[in-house]
Amino acid sequence: MSAQGKVVIKLGSSTLTDANSRIDYGFMQDIADQIAQVKAAGWQPIIVSSGAIACGLEALGISKRPSDLPSLQAAASVGQNALSAAYAKAFERHGIVTSLVLLTRRDTADRTAYLHARDTFGRLLELGVVPVVNENDTVSVEQIKFGDNDTLAALVACLVGAEKVIIMSDIDGLYDANPNTNPEAKLLHRVERIDQAIMGAAGDSASAVGTGGMITKIKAARVLMAAGSSLVVCDGHAPHIIEQVCAGEEVGTLFTSDRKPHEITPRKLWIALGDSAKGAIVVDEGAKNALEHKGSSLLSVGICAVEGVFDADDIVDVKDTSGYLFARGRVSASNDEISLALGRTREQLASNRLLATLADKPIIHRDELIIFE
Repeated sequence: MSAQGKVVIKLGSSTLTDANSRIDYGFMQDIADQIAQVKAAGWQPIIVSSGAIACGLEALGISKRPSDLPSLQAAASVGQNALSAAYAKAFERHGIVTSLVLLTRRDTADRTAYLHARDTFGRLLELGVVPVVNENDTVSVEQIKFGDNDTLAALVACLVGAEKVIIMSDIDGLYDANPNTNPEAKLLHRVERIDQAIMGAAGDSASAVGTGGMITKIKAARVLMAAGSSLVVCDGHAPHIIEQVCAGEEVGTLFTSDRKPHEITPRKLWIALGDSAKGAIVVDEGAKNALEHKGSSLLSVGICAVEGVFDADDIVDVKDTSGYLFARGRVSASNDEISLALGRTREQLASNRLLATLADKPIIHRDELIIFE
């Protein structure tokens, strides 16, 4: 096994917990043993871990997961401490120090905070630490939640420039159909392009303790592939699975692209994952072609429709006329301004005192646009 850089290992709640929704400490020890092996081979591992709430409920003696936010946040507060201690103990016998990094979207939506987080990760890895990352559920509310740790894992991978992301799941990869209902479903070993067929093959989360499903993993893969990283979805309980993935063996589903991506700057990665989209813009085929193949900016004349409510400088999704999301970017105008400009030519915009600024100014500049295809 040759060293190849940084690897992010995501452990979901359904993987970390047993049938009674309690943390499986024996499994956690096995994970620590595997990570110690790949670290010794030269990899720099980072763990993105779920399980804080489950850990807290166990410590508090609460058997049924509560539905009210204060109780969940209280459980997370207790659980973060217990989970961090459990990881520290699991790695202790290898002489490896762990750290706890708690993030919310508030920490990454701000460009300066995003860069500070990146520098912190870099220093931890230089010191030989294995960072354990989780969403800060104690203070998270809907507006600042990542919502699932698949997205958080992709963000961390982008932050540190990881070569690989391993998502340890309760299934062994992506199938071309639902294997629970279709006995003919086939495992897809390699995915090089995420199109509508791949998105359609994804299902919802089947876990009672998890918040992400296959769709969140595919969305994470879409951004990572654009950035030049690879993602593997695999059965987290398969023996030596982390070592196998790091050795390049064919296990699970590998999402990777051999195509040269568009220029993916740290700023574009931040746009792709650092903040949630406030709305969407629908563009015609000509505009889509110019964005994908010519490196163009998006002008108002290529826009067909606007979805949602957003302001200038917000992040929005960019869709084609079939509704397929293929890009994301930062807009220079609000949804109201863009709506008024729809269907107007450049000349008509230029002659309108209210809309003249939209005649030549890009709605999304190419430097603030990330293409997923």
